[in-house]
Amino acid sequence: MPTAKLRASTILAELEQAQRELVGKAVILTDGKAGTVDEIWLDEAHGLRISIRGHEGKWPVSTIKLAQTDR
Repeated sequence: MPTAKLRASTILAELEQAQRELVGKAVILTDGKAGTVDEIWLDEAHGLRISIRGHEGKWPVSTIKLAQTDR
């Protein structure tokens, strides 16, 4: 597999993994917003971004301060 195709496949696999880990989970962002992750996008300018139910907008995944964990 050509290097570029392998890298693209790796990026998409990681995006899918992030979706499985975060969508539907409760989070608190560094700015104090809290809620459930609704969607995750790969934004070419900003990287991974999330939306939170009940809040308008999209935030970088790096702003997650706390996230619900599976026990």
